[in-house]
This record gives sequence, C-alpha cells and structure tokens, in this order.
Amino acid sequence: MTGKVAVITGASADLGAGLVAGYRGRGWAVVATAAAIKPSEDPDVLSVAGDIADPATAGRIIGAALERFGRLDTVVNNAGGCISKRFTDYTAADYTAAVEVNLTGFFWLTQRAIAEMAIRYGGHVVNVSATVAEFADSGAPAALAALTKGGLAAATRSLAVEYASLGIRVNAVFPGVIETPVRLAGGYGGHGGYGGPGGRPPPLGRAGQVSDVVDGILFLESAPYITGEIVHIDGGQTAGR
Repeated sequence: MTGKVAVITGASADLGAGLVAGYRGRGWAVVATAAAIKPSEDPDVLSVAGDIADPATAGRIIGAALERFGRLDTVVNNAGGCISKRFTDYTAADYTAAVEVNLTGFFWLTQRAIAEMAIRYGGHVVNVSATVAEFADSGAPAALAALTKGGLAAATRSLAVEYASLGIRVNAVFPGVIETPVRLAGGYGGHGGYGGPGGRPPPLGRAGQVSDVVDGILFLESAPYITGEIVHIDGGQTAGR
C-alpha cells in the first residue's frame, strides 16, 4: 500500500471502473462514487452513492475519504456525459443535465477537495473532458459538450496556476472515442466506434480502450512536475486535424 487515497467520480462502470482498478493496482485506496454504485468487497475501496451535482454529496464524499482513510491525495472528475443533438434541438432538460453532471459536480467536489488539500500536503486534480469539446464534427454535433466540457479546460489551467504554490496540481485529459459497451452499440457519435471526421479512424488506426485513458491518467499521477496540462488521449485525432 502507498498510503495514498484517490476519489473517483462516475466510478460504477467503464472508465470510472477502470480507474478504480488502476489506482488499486498501484496500491492506492479509493473512494468510488456514482449516482448508483454497489458496495465493494475490497476494504480499500469505499463506495459512496449520490447525486454529484448536489453540494451535500461533495461534502459526504470528502468527509468519507477523511474518516475512512485519513487523507485525500487525488480527485479524478470522471463523471460526465455528452448529448449529441443539433443546437436548436436541445431542450431545457438537456441543458440542465449537461451542466449539472459536467460542471456543477466538478465545481462542488473540486472546491471541497482543494480546500482540504490546501491545508494538508497538496494534491492532484484530474479533469476528464472529451476531444469532441475542442473539435467540431458535423456528423456528431455536440455544442453542449463544447460548452461544458470545454469549460473544464479553462478551469484546469486557472486552478493549476492559482494553487501551484500550495503543492496542488491540476491537469486534464481529453479522450477521443473510447470503446465501451455504449459506444460499441452505436450510442455515441454515430461513427461506428471511431468518431473521427467522416467516420474515419484516428491516425493510430483504431478506437481507444479504457486502459489507454487509465494509463494516461496514471502517467500524470507519476509526473509531479506536470500541472495545467491538457493531455489528448485520442490516437492522434487532434494532431490530424
């Protein structure tokens, strides 16, 4: 055991579950949170269910980490979603859902986490965004993702500078299309699992795997001189534009 503790949001499946396994593989304890999540049989994984957009949930998550493990070293803001519609087709419910999960949840949890890190021993925040937030694709319109997930990039840089002197690093990863059960079923982007321009695969010739993103985040964990960075984990999709 390293004695370190990570909080991971959206931890019940897909990338979130992969991150829980990845951090545990490095000997970290984990607080895993999602709207609905089963208790873990691993004594070093604490499951906390709740609405991430509710400020009270943020308090419960951070409080649970400190009560159970006595410290907090990293927060991975993985919870999020993308609603792909033409801009004029978005509803008030779509807007509210995107803002709550992509921005509000990030805001309250990160605020509570940084407040603890600042009075203790520093820490690390990793924000999971999406390449679609930076590069428009007419085949998969995503203005709400650009508005909300794109805001995470600006917040990442701002917080990295604001809290660097207190030993707190803040980075972000922007995955491209990553194979998950939802995307394999055609539930994201409509590009047959790639999501590149015109349905073409990225330069590396394949869609990404959850493990690719987990490895990228764990790299940032082991690179203490990197802060304020946006790491694109997209098989070269960004470079090829």
